[in-house]
Amino acid sequence: MNYLNKARSFLKKPHNVILVSLAFILTYLTVIPMITIILDTFTVHQSELMRVKGAKVGDFTLYHWTKVLFSSASKKIFYEPFLNTMFVSFGTCFIAIFLGGLVAWLVTRTNIKYKGIISTLFIFPYIMPSWTLAMAWLNFFKNSRVGGSPGLFTSITGIETANWFAYGPFPIIVVLGLHYAPFAYILIGGILRNMDANLEEAALILKASRAKIMRKITIPIVLPAMLSTFLLVFSSAMSAFAVPAFLGTTVRYQVLTTQMYRTLNGLNPGYGYIMALLMIAIGILILGVNQWIIGTRRSFTTITGKSSNISLINLRGFRSTISVIVLGMILLVCIVPLISFAVESFIMEPGNYSFSNFTTLFWVGAGDPSIANSEPGILRNPSIYKGLWNSIRLSLLVSLISGSVGILAGYAIVKKKNTKLSLAVNNLAFFPYLMPSMAFGAIYLSMFAVKRGFIPPMYGSFALLVLVGSVKYLPFASRASVGAMHQLSNEIEEAGIIQGIPWRKRMMKIIIPIQKSSFLSGYLLPFISCMRELSLFILLVTPATKILTTMLFQYNEKGWSQYANAINLLIVLFVVLSNVIVNRITGASIDKGIGGQ
Repeated sequence: MNYLNKARSFLKKPHNVILVSLAFILTYLTVIPMITIILDTFTVHQSELMRVKGAKVGDFTLYHWTKVLFSSASKKIFYEPFLNTMFVSFGTCFIAIFLGGLVAWLVTRTNIKYKGIISTLFIFPYIMPSWTLAMAWLNFFKNSRVGGSPGLFTSITGIETANWFAYGPFPIIVVLGLHYAPFAYILIGGILRNMDANLEEAALILKASRAKIMRKITIPIVLPAMLSTFLLVFSSAMSAFAVPAFLGTTVRYQVLTTQMYRTLNGLNPGYGYIMALLMIAIGILILGVNQWIIGTRRSFTTITGKSSNISLINLRGFRSTISVIVLGMILLVCIVPLISFAVESFIMEPGNYSFSNFTTLFWVGAGDPSIANSEPGILRNPSIYKGLWNSIRLSLLVSLISGSVGILAGYAIVKKKNTKLSLAVNNLAFFPYLMPSMAFGAIYLSMFAVKRGFIPPMYGSFALLVLVGSVKYLPFASRASVGAMHQLSNEIEEAGIIQGIPWRKRMMKIIIPIQKSSFLSGYLLPFISCMRELSLFILLVTPATKILTTMLFQYNEKGWSQYANAINLLIVLFVVLSNVIVNRITGASIDKGIGGQ
């Protein structure tokens, strides 16, 4: 009876009910899928009956593990893509941290010109889908030897680009590095902006040189942010699918994600599930290293509360030159790709940029029997409108679910902070972030392809896309909410409790309005991420549930580059406009959600 009373008392508090509910739901949606996929690596699948002789579907087998890790074919199946993935990830980190750190230092610690426009435009590549730059790279640098038609660079200069420059690891590393450089800029720039200027000024008074100040003070202070950036960018680059698919598949340069896509879409799903597991293990290892670094690093006080004016480094005679070069490079990365998409979507014959070759066929044409199976222009194509509608409603539903659950999770986690239940829910809510998108999609494909208890098979349904998107993007919303709730004093809600205001009214009238901007970021991040997502949904969509990004990928695979460029332009404009409109109306923006200003 005593336990019953305790349970009743426990469940009278809304945050306890939320924590218990989320613990059950998130265990089912994150832990059980992991167990399912592990079991699938030891199970014979229908498509493998020819190779696993004498076995029946569902039999236990070690065939997949032996074949992937210990056979003569292991090098081609796993080790070569694994080494390629590591090479690409390390290269991406180097470029992202170098560029992002350099621009952050120039903006925060020097008297460079155009700081406002540089700061705004530099995060633009992060808002755009990563494959935007990959397509732009192909538009400019593809060659006729592999690409079938020359790109803009060859057409203008007459110089045929080398294969290694147009395809393979070099362009993949450069494109991913440019995409993640804003991430490094935001993290490192935040530390530099908040750093106590008195440290550097004290060194200057003691006649220390600028180089010595940089080496002894500035770099040690930003080093933790650089290490965190390295680990997060490494993890993101490792799980990237679209960029290696666009730039590497043509020359058979496989990384783990593209290899996983091939095996799961082919006749070897067991191989794909093993790769998904190994990628998740690497993701967990990276998070562990990140937590260890944060937990053991030396502590630096960067915000003292004292007034301090940062002494900016005078670039002297180089100020204008450096400002123009930096601004020019950023414009080159942000604006020129959009121009290339527009140009490529209006030319009839790829590689021919004469005025007579321009056409509106791929935008408003009724379709030509001799071109792309009479596919109509994208503005007259019902399939495109269906894909656009699916993308919009999917993004809205995912944003609504993950944003709302994130608010509840953040509220309950902070209210019961430092308890075992709170820590468990906090970790379960963050767990999807560790899983590469492709691996996460593979897990849900494995789990919901067949009936599970009272849940019918969901493969091919729109509900499965909503479910996987909501769980995958929950970490964005829950992190934004936890941060917002930590800033809120308990006294505010306690005043409402004393006045007898019910919990729902306290949430709607007090807590949510006060932290409106942070909570809205928790809705905006899933919406933008979902709108540009490809690898999470590529294994789960069917013709009835196709979305714009998967349609773009299919058009590109068919070689219908004009349609692909037009759709790409459509997606980029929609994503950017959504961010701008929400920012103007509510003050929330994607860069605030990832730690920016």
